[in-house]
Amino acid sequence: MTKEKKQQLTFALIMSMLMAFCMSGILTALNTGFDAGFLSRWLRAFLVAWACAFPLVLLFAPFTRKLVARFVA
Repeated sequence: MTKEKKQQLTFALIMSMLMAFCMSGILTALNTGFDAGFLSRWLRAFLVAWACAFPLVLLFAPFTRKLVARFVA
């Protein structure tokens, strides 16, 4: 695997994790509020969100790179 490919995969892993963490926390709080079970609900929501987000970032990254290249050209 090339260095560039490793960087792309690592970026996708970290970006999807951070986005899933923030979004699942915000939406869990909005939908269920803060109570004794909040952290367990957030963790479960985060794991589901991250499992979806990582492959989606990998899927949409090539299209997004091309789109950005057009915008800034």
